[in-house]
Amino acid sequence: MYFFKTTLFSMLVLNTCLAFAASGIHQDVLNKLHLPQGFTISVYADNVPNARSLALGDDGVVYIGTGSAGKVYAVQDNNKDGVADKHYVIASGLNMPNGVAYKDGALYVGEISRIIRFDQIARQLASPPKPVVVYDQFPSDRHHGWKYLRFGPDNKLYTAVGAPCNICNPEKEIYASLVRLNPDGSDFEIIAKGIRNTVGFDWQPETNALFFSDNGRDYLGDDTPPEELNQWSEKGEHFGYPYCHGGDIPDPEFAAGKKCEQFKSPAWKFKAHIAPLGIRFYQGKQFPVEYKNQLFVAQHGSWNRTVPQGYRVVLVKFNQGKVISEQDFISGWLTKEGEVLGRPVDILTLPDGSLLISDDMLGVIYKVSYQGKL
Repeated sequence: MYFFKTTLFSMLVLNTCLAFAASGIHQDVLNKLHLPQGFTISVYADNVPNARSLALGDDGVVYIGTGSAGKVYAVQDNNKDGVADKHYVIASGLNMPNGVAYKDGALYVGEISRIIRFDQIARQLASPPKPVVVYDQFPSDRHHGWKYLRFGPDNKLYTAVGAPCNICNPEKEIYASLVRLNPDGSDFEIIAKGIRNTVGFDWQPETNALFFSDNGRDYLGDDTPPEELNQWSEKGEHFGYPYCHGGDIPDPEFAAGKKCEQFKSPAWKFKAHIAPLGIRFYQGKQFPVEYKNQLFVAQHGSWNRTVPQGYRVVLVKFNQGKVISEQDFISGWLTKEGEVLGRPVDILTLPDGSLLISDDMLGVIYKVSYQGKL
């Protein structure tokens, strides 16, 4: 009995020390982040390894997809103090469950080759039900195979199938496409092509136009090609991959017989290799009016550029439905010395108007609030 008590006490001390150590690491990172005046950033939830896509459910529950961790989490701030006090594992052992979306009491999860659904999930967070398979006809390629899920204004479920390579011309039509389907898996359709790898999209509030990020090909140099923010307007549009990049850069391997004018140009060009992932038009009421209906973009950061860049959240500004500029909103995850402190992935607006940002490197969810003058 003495051994059991001593061991239990040691485990509690160890866990407490680890929690304090993690807290110290997170605070050290927070102290190095730069935000506009009046904004603050804190840790909303930690202990969410490989945290990626975010979805908001009922009662303030935030669902979190992951990649290689294979888990789906749910966190909740019951006492409304800005820190999640409930933490659940909804599922584990999944095949890169990056995408999460919530509708009508059900949580939809996008794995590499299928979409599954957990019905009435908010009532069963501590003991989740077995999932229902919604659709299971996606390719099984892991290269750019992870899915991002969102429900559109038309109540359709949108996702994408990336190219199974850095640069290639896949024979199957499903690759490098944007697709949508009904919540029950029916009426599957490809709505756009030529999209190498999008892991974030959202609808512009004033127009309902669909915007999505797209990660450009590698090995054309440190500064080529640009990453893209694209606008989808109608079924059948082609955004250039693998023939043309950034709207005006022919691919040296696949452009023969093609002209960049054949394809739809980006709505905005980011710097090369910054890896734009989650995007979110701000529709909350907490931030100053100049942020209303503007677009936040999580730039995950370069992985093979000589000098790293990205690792930040930017604000893409619109005027009359068109992009006019890009500016830093949060920076500091990449130090002047080139040290990487974190990698933002997705963005979510809470009902109170604050923002959540996932970080798959640190396994945390940040909360950004505005406390300045309106």
